[in-house]
Amino acid sequence: MSEYAEYTAFADQTRIASGPLDRVLPVLKDRFDRGESAVTLVFEDRSGRQVDFDLRGTLADVLTRVAPVAPRTGPGRPRLGVVSREISLLPRHWEWLEEQPNGASASLRRLVDQARGQGQMSNSPQHALEAASRFMSAMAGNLAGFEEATRALYRKDRARLEELIADWPEDVKIYVLGLVGDAI
Repeated sequence: MSEYAEYTAFADQTRIASGPLDRVLPVLKDRFDRGESAVTLVFEDRSGRQVDFDLRGTLADVLTRVAPVAPRTGPGRPRLGVVSREISLLPRHWEWLEEQPNGASASLRRLVDQARGQGQMSNSPQHALEAASRFMSAMAGNLAGFEEATRALYRKDRARLEELIADWPEDVKIYVLGLVGDAI
């Protein structure tokens, strides 16, 4: 995955840009402003998820819209959906949850499990398989051998996967194998 910095953009199954957003977005914005009709899809390299950007306005406007929200400072509880830093800093809570399977709330357990998995999941073979599967579903759903290739991916049969995707567009094939990496 080192060859793909953070995001990769495809236009009609041809890779047009890879790298951080400040390199990928100008290419997308230029295509958008020219009114090119090719279907353009952007994927986050780490997760394989498709990302949509609002490309209206200037490039500075687009970059401002996609900039991460600054973290809140000061006292108070985190907003809903935010993993509290306290959970990831207090591993004794994990042991307590192990001892209280029926007594802990589901939301607390989910937050703790998420905090536990941060940093470990992004480099795991399972994460690589899921990222490749997401990308394949979004990009290659209509290509020949897609369903069999997905099965080969989850069976961890690299030879069969490579055989099935041999006729796919070169950029899509290279990207799938890059996402899979050493997972299979």
